[in-house]
Amino acid sequence: MRYESSVTSLSWIPSEAVTGVSRAAFDSGFTHYDDPPPAEITDLEELRAADRFRFGNLLRAWINVDGSGRITDGGYSGGGLMGATTLKLAGLRHTFQAVSLPDLQRPPERGETWMRFVQTTGGRTAIPAPRPVRRRPFIQWQSPLVWTTLSLTLHADGRAEYEVTGASRFPRHWIYDDGGRLGHKSGLTDYANWARVSFGRHTPWGDEDSPALVTAVETALEQVLSVQLMHGAARPQISRLEPGAELVRQGDFGHDVYLILDGIIRVERDGERLAEYGPGAMLGERAALEGGTRTSTLVAVTKCRVASVPAVQLDLSDLAELSTGHRREEGVRG
Repeated sequence: MRYESSVTSLSWIPSEAVTGVSRAAFDSGFTHYDDPPPAEITDLEELRAADRFRFGNLLRAWINVDGSGRITDGGYSGGGLMGATTLKLAGLRHTFQAVSLPDLQRPPERGETWMRFVQTTGGRTAIPAPRPVRRRPFIQWQSPLVWTTLSLTLHADGRAEYEVTGASRFPRHWIYDDGGRLGHKSGLTDYANWARVSFGRHTPWGDEDSPALVTAVETALEQVLSVQLMHGAARPQISRLEPGAELVRQGDFGHDVYLILDGIIRVERDGERLAEYGPGAMLGERAALEGGTRTSTLVAVTKCRVASVPAVQLDLSDLAELSTGHRREEGVRG
């Protein structure tokens, strides 16, 4: 019996994720942020041709299992898919194909009833990115490297499990299962740190990977409401939080609803840690539904960017439905 499965990451640059002097190139339209990739993928080449991601990592693997349930063989297929960078200046437009680095595929690890495959893919833009860095030579001209490291474990009974074991700290990485469905997202983009350190030996092509911080995908309702929040009648307020900072405190008064743009927020009530949420999650709806008193404290676990609008800009019936789902997850929040 032959079993095959896959896991895919697509990486893209969210709005306002770039910081420092480099941001001017994005804000001026010289280059661009990206729209999010779709929640389900069917044709990676079509998405790449449409400039829907900066790079992709398709880890596909297979095993052969004999009649006694023993794995007799296995191997990799798939690999990296580099996108492009488009620049615009004075009415001119030119697209530069990104530079891919060799895919890194570890020798499969074997157990009695499973085989694990680990693959790293990535590269850099073809456009120079001069910048100061933390170590010699203290100036880098080539752009920093981007990558993801994916792990796929195939079992003799046909089951498959995946993990994101490493990733560059920029850009955003979305992870899709074998059916092409979005399942997880990287929780934090750190452009400044990435630009300073992600070159040379401090990459998987040297001798160092970066641990990946991933979170579960938001609900379909949160996806709809997030669009309304970001593109409604009033421009959302963007807040930046340092780790440990409180977004709201239990017992305080407020009517704003929050959308996590980047980072991880922890929900606490009466000193108890209830849950953690990442990009795409919406928080704070309980106060809007129950007289304005915050029923939990929201604390930044990592550096965070959060968008907020008054709750009256959103449909209260949608907020009530959102709150019902949150009660099932971890009790009352926000």
